[in-house]
Formats: sequence, structure tokens, C-alpha cells
Amino acid sequence: MKNAIVSILAIVTLGFSVGGCAMASGGNAGVMGQLYSSYKAPGAIGNGAVGAKSAKACASSILGVYASGDASVSAAQKEGGIAQVTHVDHDNFSILGIYASTCTIVEGN
Repeated sequence: MKNAIVSILAIVTLGFSVGGCAMASGGNAGVMGQLYSSYKAPGAIGNGAVGAKSAKACASSILGVYASGDASVSAAQKEGGIAQVTHVDHDNFSILGIYASTCTIVEGN
């Protein structure tokens, strides 16, 4: 019985230690799930007004070793042809520390 408990603890510890380092964060909120995270967070811009247009710009990371993308407000504005920003939100996703992404969602006119 004692060997089984030690084995289980060793497997759990190993599982957490070999997880990658990919992490998503954006916005004015942050949470981190070791196995899985998927959440939306408010941005620094906006009064809650909904704009006529919406666009998204994203960046991603693999194992915390390779990261690429442009999740800036200006990239989202350009993507959606938005001149005046009324609201910004962020969408964050991570799984097992292997893959993570953060997206900036811009609404405006």
C-alpha cells in the first residue's frame, strides 16, 4: 500500500514538473490552470459600449520556447478596419503548458 501511494505521488510530481512553460496572459485579470486554462478578461479600454465592428488579433506560444503573433490593439484595429475603439477584451487559452494563446478583441466603429 505504501509503495502504491509513493508511486502515485511520484507520477503526479513528475507530471507537474515536465509540463511546458507556455502561458497565456492578457487583460486586467489572470488565472492559471496547470492543466487547462480558458478565460476572457477585460481590457484597459472601454466603457462597455458595443461597437459596430469587432476584430481579433492573436499571439501564441509553444512550450514557452517559440512564440509568435501580434495581439496588439492596433493589429486588431487594422484587421477589422476600426478607426475608433470603444471596447477591448482579451481571450486567453492554455493547455498543459504545451500550447498557449492570447487574443485581443477590439470593438469599435
